[in-house]
Amino acid sequence: MSGAAARVADSTGNWVDTRAPSWLRPYLRLARFDRPIGSWLLLMPCWWSAALAAGVAHSISQLPVVVALFFVGSFVMRGAGCTWNDITDRNLDALVERTRSRPIPAGQVSVAQAAAFLVVQALIGLVVLLQFNRFAVATGIASLVIVAIYPFMKRITWWPQIVLGLAFSWGALMGFAVTLGRIDAAALWLYAGSIAWVIGYDTIYAHQDAEDDALIGIKSTARLFGARTRPALVVFYGLAVVLIGIALSLAGAHWPAWIGLAAFAVHLVWQIWRLQISDPVLCLRVFKSNRDAGLLLFAALLVDAVMRAGM
Repeated sequence: MSGAAARVADSTGNWVDTRAPSWLRPYLRLARFDRPIGSWLLLMPCWWSAALAAGVAHSISQLPVVVALFFVGSFVMRGAGCTWNDITDRNLDALVERTRSRPIPAGQVSVAQAAAFLVVQALIGLVVLLQFNRFAVATGIASLVIVAIYPFMKRITWWPQIVLGLAFSWGALMGFAVTLGRIDAAALWLYAGSIAWVIGYDTIYAHQDAEDDALIGIKSTARLFGARTRPALVVFYGLAVVLIGIALSLAGAHWPAWIGLAAFAVHLVWQIWRLQISDPVLCLRVFKSNRDAGLLLFAALLVDAVMRAGM
């Protein structure tokens, strides 16, 4: 199969296509290194939590190392999760236009090879996790249950995005577990706010496949909300801002954090205004913009942590 033909349909050309060794490309695509947006979105709650916990601790001494380890861990574990998802969804992926050229249904990688690659990624993730305290290690391992069941949820519920939110928001707990050795109420509210955010942005993402999903019986909030997606996003994005705001208040955050939350909220409003669910290309663009929304909030929390550490 030629390099061009081997590209996954929902990838638009990147370093994997142009620079990676040909034998490695299918594995990098399994791990979504050609489309890193999901890794960034998994990382955002981790970084939010790390910065907020550093502010609570009035110390940023651990923060650079924690931020770096979360970066590596998020990319590796998102890759492991996507590999698991592709193994379990290989037959469904073959029926959807956007996903039928993924490595397993396209015959570029066998199920056994994908499973071995999954183990390798999980071991790297474990090495990262073991750099933290015992409570954080246990907290991180607990998330694997949610990750394992997520691929099956779209077969049985209209709300698989809730389970994705539970998994992708777990980092909101991890920053407190790593920095403070406990999970405060602020972390739980941050977790809840992140879940609402994930439900919103993944609903946007799911609109790309809504027609194919209807044909093969896959459920999603995109299909559930349909033409009511915009008001649904108002609810979930609104919840995200309110719940994260409660977390900031409980954590004693100062004015930079609130400015960041306001910028985050404005970005979410822009997404709702810009979205057209009938345009898959636009849906993908709006979905990807959530990395920028998350970085706005993280930058503000980082400034807040630095200010509080100096007091």
